[in-house]
Amino acid sequence: MESLTSLFAGFETALSPLNLLWALVGVTLGTLVGVLPGIGPALTVALLLPVTAKLPPVSAFIMFAGIYYGGMFGGSTTSILLNTPGESASIITALEGNKMAKKGRAAAALATAAIGSFIAGTIGTLLLTFAAPAIADIAVQITPGAKFALIMLAFVTISATFGASPLRGLLSLFLGLAVGLVGTDLQSGQARFTLGRPELLDGIDFITVVIGLFAIGETLYVASRLRKGKDNVIKLEGGAVMSKEDWRRSWGPWLRGTALGFPFGAIPAGGAEIPTFLSYTLEKRLSKHPEEFGNGAIEGVAGPEAANNASAAGVLVPLLTLGLPTSATAAILLAAFQQYGLQPGPLLFITNGDLVWGLIASLYIGNAMLLALNLPLAPVWARLLLIPRPFLYAGILVFSTVGVYSLNNSVFDLGLLALFGVIGYGMRRFDFPVTPAIIAVVLGPTAESQFRTALQQSNGDMSIFATQPFTAFLMLCALAALVVPQILKFRAARRAA
Repeated sequence: MESLTSLFAGFETALSPLNLLWALVGVTLGTLVGVLPGIGPALTVALLLPVTAKLPPVSAFIMFAGIYYGGMFGGSTTSILLNTPGESASIITALEGNKMAKKGRAAAALATAAIGSFIAGTIGTLLLTFAAPAIADIAVQITPGAKFALIMLAFVTISATFGASPLRGLLSLFLGLAVGLVGTDLQSGQARFTLGRPELLDGIDFITVVIGLFAIGETLYVASRLRKGKDNVIKLEGGAVMSKEDWRRSWGPWLRGTALGFPFGAIPAGGAEIPTFLSYTLEKRLSKHPEEFGNGAIEGVAGPEAANNASAAGVLVPLLTLGLPTSATAAILLAAFQQYGLQPGPLLFITNGDLVWGLIASLYIGNAMLLALNLPLAPVWARLLLIPRPFLYAGILVFSTVGVYSLNNSVFDLGLLALFGVIGYGMRRFDFPVTPAIIAVVLGPTAESQFRTALQQSNGDMSIFATQPFTAFLMLCALAALVVPQILKFRAARRAA
């Protein structure tokens, strides 16, 4: 009952004319960047961080939430009409949705994706409404040692989940940790890894890192592949519509996809990739038309799209209650909180309840706005795919450079931006995941702080991480997540041999 009272107060905040305007700006911008291939919500929020620093925190986060949800909605358009999934979670949508589009059923594919996203997002937000406060009440009691162990579990599972191999994920993670250590040690006052440069005494700005790895790296990667083939966009006539048969075949996958997506988004490193693949497999087994899978089955679009959007709501649970980001966008949202001097966690619901509940209420409003934008305006969004890539990425390059320079009016920051851009290009070129590095840059200092606090409480006794039951359990889980998959892979290779 207390959650409902807080939610109604949040609606009062979110329904103010100014915040409604920012919600509309967010969902429109999010849909736009979701439609454009290679540009996602993580990159967009990162680019907007420098220019939103003077906005009221509630308005800024309502806009960011709209971008986040809008990017999930818009990503299906690229996958279906262009067969180019913007993120790994959209691979299944591209597999079945593009086949439907080639058969002249692009409108039905876009409609089931949009409506499924709305249903899953709304149910996911409902679950967030009631789950987040309960988890926050429990999280207040977590000790510093357990918080450190929880971050370690997140590090290991995120590294194993993203990328072609756990080793590449761990290397990306260590890169992020190294970047996060640059600057002045807050306890001893010693300079660390500054190479004698006074500009690095305060550390490397997170915005410079994320824009370099995402925006500049992506721009260089796209530029290196511009002449390697031409994209064929399937034309869409009219709005996104569904027949009675499409509705009958889609409502079950929508609900099952939601049930799979939310819990996977809520656990550290759950992400959207696993539930979308699980949803596809489940729908293929339950379908009365299994022969259509691989040739344009509507269930193969409805279920995974619902799982994708439900996991987006689930990702906000650990972010708001524990301060743990489990995706690149969540990591950038965490950095945005820190930009405003806020630390997501259990106390955020007490100290900044108006912001949290205004943000949650805006998710309901944004979902309704997205449905209204995506169904009738699908042909408009489809036309965005015709924008020449050189113009698009040239604009991103200029906007990125201006945004980073405006932070400190420093040419040195531009040099760092170029350096991280080259690193980001190399990571894309050789298939190293960027997400573990981004999350490590944000969570690395927090992990160090919790580790030191735990040791201070135990007078330097490292056994505190083994003697506290919950802390020991989390550390064992982290170890198992690192070791068990390798053992299983080794056993499978021996059997195959």
